Amino acid sequence: MVSPTTTRSADKQSERSGFTIERTAKRMKQVCQQMLKAADSEITVDQWLILQELDQLDGQGQNEIARKVFKDAPTVTRIIDLLCKKGLTERANDPDDRRKFNIHLTPAGRRKIAEVHPVILQYRQVAHRGLSERDLELLRSLLDRIFENLQD
Repeated sequence: MVSPTTTRSADKQSERSGFTIERTAKRMKQVCQQMLKAADSEITVDQWLILQELDQLDGQGQNEIARKVFKDAPTVTRIIDLLCKKGLTERANDPDDRRKFNIHLTPAGRRKIAEVHPVILQYRQVAHRGLSERDLELLRSLLDRIFENLQD
């Protein structure tokens, strides 16, 4: 039988790990944004996520992008609106569904990705300082396991 003290200790560890993950994620986003600003990139971390997703697969629908970057559709719509105003992306009617738009990178969007990518690599070096490849693989594996545990 598990004692109440053991259960409380496990609960505290679980609570602490959730806090640590959230705190780290927020700090990572903060530092990345600071580095993007210092580089005069004129984009945000959230805008970068969408540009990066389009770089991997151009012409996706807004809902697909929202699902892949774990943001709600209205938020992604606002971010894409800004990227379109900046001339980095453009909307095109989906040939199979007139209610849907596909998002494409513009040549300026591709140049922006090339410009920002070194900043992102530098950010990752800062974030991963002191971690071996083995450490990073273990971290990814553990975080992936937690993520999968929480899948619907």
